[in-house]
Amino acid sequence: MTRVKGNLERELALRQRYRKERLMMLLVGLGTGMAFLILILVLIYAMIQGAGALNLDFFLKDVRPPGEVGGGLRQAIVGTLIVNGLALLIALPFGLAAGILLAEYPDHPVNPYLRLLSDTLNGMPAILFGLLAFILIVKPMGGFSGLSGAFALGFLMIPILAKSTEGVLGLVAKEIREAGLALGLPRWRVILSLVLPTARAGLITGILLAFARAAGEAAPLLFTAFGSPFLELNPLNPMDTLPLRLYVLSISPYEEWHRQAWAAGLVLFGLVTLTSLLARWATRRRF
Repeated sequence: MTRVKGNLERELALRQRYRKERLMMLLVGLGTGMAFLILILVLIYAMIQGAGALNLDFFLKDVRPPGEVGGGLRQAIVGTLIVNGLALLIALPFGLAAGILLAEYPDHPVNPYLRLLSDTLNGMPAILFGLLAFILIVKPMGGFSGLSGAFALGFLMIPILAKSTEGVLGLVAKEIREAGLALGLPRWRVILSLVLPTARAGLITGILLAFARAAGEAAPLLFTAFGSPFLELNPLNPMDTLPLRLYVLSISPYEEWHRQAWAAGLVLFGLVTLTSLLARWATRRRF
C-alpha cells in the first residue's frame, strides 16, 4: 500500500513538472513570436515607405540638395564600410589581447580590473564613446574626420571582442594546451599555434558580431565623423555613414529625404543581417 501511494505521488509530481514545462515553453514561444512579429511589421513598413527609393542611383550617386528629386547615398554606403573597417582594425588587437589574457591567464592580477573595465564599457551608452573620441582625437586634430569616428566605434567594439574571445577560448579542450606544453612549447606559442587556430570559427563570429553592433550606431559619429554630402575616401576628412545620414534625413522637412531615410534603413538592415548570417555560418564550422 505504501509503495502504491509513493508511486502515485511520484507520478503526480512528474505530471505537474510536465505541465509547468509546457506552460513555460508556451510563454517562451509567445514572447519569441511577439518579438518576431514586431520585427516583421517594422520591416514591412520600412519596405512600403522606402522601397521606391531603392534603385541604381541610390547606390551610385550622392545625396541631392534639399528640394531636388533623385540622388542616392553612395557617400554614406562607402563611408560606412571605410569607418567600420578602420574601427575593426583598431579594436581587433586590443579586444583579442584582452580576451586571451582573461581566458588563458585566469590567475593574472590584472584580470579582475580588466573584467570590470570590460563589463563597464559594454554597458556604457554609445554616445559616451563619441565624446571620448572627440576629446582624444577630434580636438587634438583640430577637426572632424572619419578616423575619429573609427576610434569611437573601435572603443565600442573592444569589450564585445574581449567577451566573445574569452568565451570561445574557454570552449577549446584543455588537452590541446597540455599536448603543446608536453612538447616543450612555451605558453605563448601554444596559444598562437594551437589554441587560436582551433577557435578560429568562433573568433570570426565574434568579429562579425562586433562589426554588426557598431554598424548601426549613429550617436558616436555625431561628435566625430560629422558627415559629408560628398563621397570622401580620405579618413582624415569628415565622412558620411548610413546611420548618420539616416538621422539627418529623418529629421528633415522634405518628403523625398524621408523616403531615402527609410531606404537607408533597409540597406543598413540588410548589411547587419548579412553580417549576422555570416557569423552563424562561421559557428556551424567545427572547431
